[in-house]
Amino acid sequence: MKFSLSCKFIIGCSLTLLTTLGATFYVFNERHEQLILRQAENEARAVFRQIVLTRRWISDHGGIFVEKLARSQPSPYLANPEILDQQGRRYTRKTPAMVTKELAIYSKEEGSFWFHITSLKLTNPENAPDPFEHKALLAFEREGLRELTAIENINHQAFLRYISPLYVEEACLQCHQKQGYKLGDIRGAISVSLPMDKTFSEAAQNRRRMFASMLLVVGALSGAMIFMMRHLVLSPMKRLSTSIQEFSRGNYETGAILPTGDEFEDLSLAFAEMAARLSGYHDDLQSRIREATEDLAETNQKLSETNRLLSAASERKSDFVARASHELRTPLTSIKGSMEYVTARLACFSPEETSNCPQDELCDFFQLINKNTDRLIRMVNTILDIERIEMGATTALHSTKFDLIPVISETVTGLAFLAKEKGLQITTLLPDTLPLRADEDRIRQVLTNLLANAVKFAPDQSTVTIRACREEKFTVIEVEDQGPGIPAAEREKVFDKFYKLGNKEGSGLGLAICRSIIAAHGGTIVVTDKEPGACLYFRLPTSPEENRT
Repeated sequence: MKFSLSCKFIIGCSLTLLTTLGATFYVFNERHEQLILRQAENEARAVFRQIVLTRRWISDHGGIFVEKLARSQPSPYLANPEILDQQGRRYTRKTPAMVTKELAIYSKEEGSFWFHITSLKLTNPENAPDPFEHKALLAFEREGLRELTAIENINHQAFLRYISPLYVEEACLQCHQKQGYKLGDIRGAISVSLPMDKTFSEAAQNRRRMFASMLLVVGALSGAMIFMMRHLVLSPMKRLSTSIQEFSRGNYETGAILPTGDEFEDLSLAFAEMAARLSGYHDDLQSRIREATEDLAETNQKLSETNRLLSAASERKSDFVARASHELRTPLTSIKGSMEYVTARLACFSPEETSNCPQDELCDFFQLINKNTDRLIRMVNTILDIERIEMGATTALHSTKFDLIPVISETVTGLAFLAKEKGLQITTLLPDTLPLRADEDRIRQVLTNLLANAVKFAPDQSTVTIRACREEKFTVIEVEDQGPGIPAAEREKVFDKFYKLGNKEGSGLGLAICRSIIAAHGGTIVVTDKEPGACLYFRLPTSPEENRT
């Protein structure tokens, strides 16, 4: 669903206003409720202090005498609780506790508020504490609190409950000294209960008024913003958008300048100047494109011809290599067979029959020819392998999944005899298993070439080390010797065809075919220095997908 700019602007501003005013409303409401509760606490505290002052006045005067009513009974805890005047009217002595209790009855009957005197050490069971008062009395004695306030629902009405302790004073000891009280002890407490339903109702009504005012403010501001957005922003923007759309359709005439006197006028003026410049650029670009198209067609024609010549040359080169290799392999194989036959025949003659023939010399000569013939055949086979791998890439490979560790072990075993002749020790640092997907025969060929080179260049009585491990998504194999090493300038050349380092025997094709095989697998082969010696290692991707890259 797409919204216009005005809708997004109005929605954003309205949400901002609602959030801001809502937070302000919440803070003011919380503050207002706190003030209400604080005011109610102050009222309850004032009532408590008035009651305490009244009790203190009565206590300081040793109680008060009031005319006895028919329903009132004298206190059983006082001596001489009643007196008669000269007219025969009977008066009853009232203690502070008795006056407090009677005032509590009057206040509860009136309904404005009520209070209750209570204690944990009762002399009158009617003053027994309720759960709130019992909890407060324990807190006064154990924690030293001076007052306690709470909001409670009593008979489905909300009340503010306030309670504060009463301390034993000098006048109190006349009646309560027998109970073990001392001056300053907590004698009991007076709880004051104020009804809060009316107060909470007025607070709720005040909240509703504030919420309605907030919605009215948001609505008024949103309407004003819609009006200003439409006349000050949307109308000029629509005209400017129309001019831009016309320009995009190819109508390069400059549109009218918006006379708004603000940023839209500056923007329309800038657009008109841009349109004029783009029109000039467009004409110039069209002419250049026509010229470049003509040059490009000519260049493409030349490239096509060059590509055709290169393809033909590549085909001729491949055909030449294939034919030359085939033509060389056939006569060399025939020579090898003939030399083996002559050597075998000469070896069968007795010395008497060949007294005039230098048999040993002929045998040595033919063995030399046989050795060189083998070397030429190996060279031709290697050239064919390189050509086939480079031309066919991965299609010349026969990839299977196998464990590389046995292949390395077999290669080391095959070269153990050569190593033993030089007194070399071949050390292997291998894991228990190393699965790999590749052409097993080609990888075996690479391992044989690298290990044979290491044995060839390693000094007598030294060590050749071969390592294999897994690094992330690659399998790494290292062959390290303690020979003279390979100079930095020679490290890339050793992989060239027919390049030989030093005066060692060889065709110069071993590392070239190693690099071709590793590259066909999607890997890399590198030469690094060691102290002493050199290290050749190659990396192969472990997954079939990476092998095909």
